[in-house]
Amino acid sequence: MISTERLSLLLEKTQEIAKDAGAFIRRERQHFKLDRVEHKGLNDLVSYVDKEAEKLIVTKLSQILPEAGFITEEGTNTTQAEEFNWVIDPLDGTTNFIHGVPIFSVSIALMERDEVVLGVVYEVNLHECFYAMKGGGAFCNDTRIRVSAAKTLSESLIATGFPYSNFDMIDKYLAALKSIMRSSHGARRFGSAAVDLCYVAAGRVEGFFESNLNSYDVAAGTLIVEEAGGKVTDFSGGRDFVFGRQILATNKRIHEETRLDLERHLA
Repeated sequence: MISTERLSLLLEKTQEIAKDAGAFIRRERQHFKLDRVEHKGLNDLVSYVDKEAEKLIVTKLSQILPEAGFITEEGTNTTQAEEFNWVIDPLDGTTNFIHGVPIFSVSIALMERDEVVLGVVYEVNLHECFYAMKGGGAFCNDTRIRVSAAKTLSESLIATGFPYSNFDMIDKYLAALKSIMRSSHGARRFGSAAVDLCYVAAGRVEGFFESNLNSYDVAAGTLIVEEAGGKVTDFSGGRDFVFGRQILATNKRIHEETRLDLERHLA
């Protein structure tokens, strides 16, 4: 097991790396052109900015923990290790970035076997660095953060993500969204799952749900939510949310009420 002292040092260095990648992304956005966009699949966009940011991150993480493997969105390094693996989304919210919508982030998590032990999400435009390590609480720019104290769904604001490439469950999803909208203060779609999770952790929204996500979208944010006092599960209430492609994160108090509401429509 990794020591608290070593994990704390890794967390500090990972924040620096995330901010370096964020600075690169911010500079490139100033003169970015749409003709630099590539398509990985239907509405699944990528640019040289994603790829270069990932190369920067992988290179620097390799220096601070040489024995670790990688799970990366853009495939810069896909060699996984038995004990430690970095899980990286170099630009979460690529579509927002491409269109100039100022909500996108860098997401970096460290997994020790099957457990996330470190998470950093850097929101590039607001210069907000959210971070946590296992057992150490959650923070934003050195200020400790906590989930909201709202007790019911009816007094809550819920974040979500809309289907953009897999539309098999779109009718069920819209039914679930309709129910959530009627039961809460409303729904928001920010366009970066990593940011959504951090907003739950910071008490800005009470919950977040989405399906068809990948590990690199959520790994860092899930730890930040839990260390801020929140709860994260899959839609059935289980723990398969990093690799299970469905996630519900809340302030804990509204979790079961929200989960049952979603289950009625998404099961």
